[in-house]
Amino acid sequence: MSLKLAVSNIWKSYAGNNVLQDCSFLFDIYRTYVIMGPNGCGKSTFLRICALLEGPDRGEINYFSGEAILRKDIELKRRITLVLPKVGIFNATVFNNTAYGLKIRGVKHIKIEEKVNSALDFVGLIHKRHHNALTLSSGEAQRMGIARAMVINPEILFLDEPTASVDQKNIEIIEDMILKIKKQGAPTVIMATHDTGQAQRLADILLEIKEKKISLL
Repeated sequence: MSLKLAVSNIWKSYAGNNVLQDCSFLFDIYRTYVIMGPNGCGKSTFLRICALLEGPDRGEINYFSGEAILRKDIELKRRITLVLPKVGIFNATVFNNTAYGLKIRGVKHIKIEEKVNSALDFVGLIHKRHHNALTLSSGEAQRMGIARAMVINPEILFLDEPTASVDQKNIEIIEDMILKIKKQGAPTVIMATHDTGQAQRLADILLEIKEKKISLL
C-alpha cells in the first residue's frame, strides 16, 4: 500500500527569519504534484522537511499507510527519496553510482544487476553504465541521480528543481521521464520548479509557495 503525506501547520525559520509559515497540505497517492515559486521562496526547505531530512520548528509531518500513521524510522525513510538539483557523484562507474542504494540495503548482486540496468535504460544511460560517472555532463548526471532514486522503488519521489542548470536536450529528456512515471502511475512525485511552462506540462496538481505559505493554484 502506497504512502500518503500530511503536512500540518509547519513553520521553519533560519537565523530568526521565517521561510515557511503555517503550511498545510495533504498529498495523496499516485499523483504528480508540482510546487512553483521563485528562487528563495522556501520550495527546497519544504521538500527537505517533507523528505525527513530536517524537521520543522513547529507543526507535523505524518506519513500514512491506509489509516495508520507510520513511525519516522529507517524503514519509512527507505520508502521515500529526494533528488537534489546538484547530484552527488562518487568516483566510480555510472552503474556503481546507481547501485548505491541497493547495496546499502543488502540486495543480492543478481538483483542489483537487473534493477540498475532497468533504471539506466529508463533514463537513457544504459550505454554509459561502465563509464566513470565524473565524466557525465550535468544533464546526464541529473538523469543518473533520478535513476539512483528510482532503482530503490520509492513510493514518494521528491525532485528539487530537477532541470536546474541543465541544457535544453536534457531538460526535454528529464521531462519525458517524469511524464513516463506519471503514465505508469507510481511513484507519487512531489517536485519543485520555478519554470511555469514546465509545471503546467508535468503536474496533475499545481501548488505555489507564496508569502511563506503553500496553496493550490
